[in-house]
Amino acid sequence: MGTMVDASKDNDWSFPGDKKITVVFVLGGPGSGKGTQCANIVKHFGFTHLSAGDLLRAEIKSGSKNGTMIQNMIKEGKIVPSEVTVKLLQKAMLESGNDKFLIDGFPRNEENRAAFENVTKIEPEFVLFFDCLEEEMVRRLLNRNQGRDDDNIETIRKRFKVFVESSLPVVEYYGSKGKVRKIDAAKPIDEVFKSVEVIFAPFNAEAI
Repeated sequence: MGTMVDASKDNDWSFPGDKKITVVFVLGGPGSGKGTQCANIVKHFGFTHLSAGDLLRAEIKSGSKNGTMIQNMIKEGKIVPSEVTVKLLQKAMLESGNDKFLIDGFPRNEENRAAFENVTKIEPEFVLFFDCLEEEMVRRLLNRNQGRDDDNIETIRKRFKVFVESSLPVVEYYGSKGKVRKIDAAKPIDEVFKSVEVIFAPFNAEAI
């Protein structure tokens, strides 16, 4: 099971030292079906689903001082510091009242990964990796009608390249620790979830 120790005393959002927190990082290229499967895991296994991107967008929308800083950085093409994203995740985790979390699309790179473990003092239970060929993801993204401006072929290829260069090293790092559960994400949704269910079966008793 996931391990944790006391968070540092100067952290406003530290977890109680005796509370067992389970974190699963969910990674996969754009269009690999992470969001769909996360919704299924939440429904069947009682996890709370957190998306770093959604939290950053919500913080910007809130108009807080932090949100304005994030917005300005994004406008200037700068990368939001890992610690800012981690603190938002940590705050959302504490406020949820749950102790089991799916963190979707994060860590995006090695710096994110190191910041998460350093700030929260939590190591993930494992990484759920949705493995899917680039061509299949491109096909899905072009077919879906979500009105996303970034679903055009050039942008999709760029996003996939960034994923391979930045996020795959994170998968490899946890793979070296035996902490990656790889899913063949090219299969139909129901078949993919059958593979997911096997991985999450140990949590079933806790969810009931």
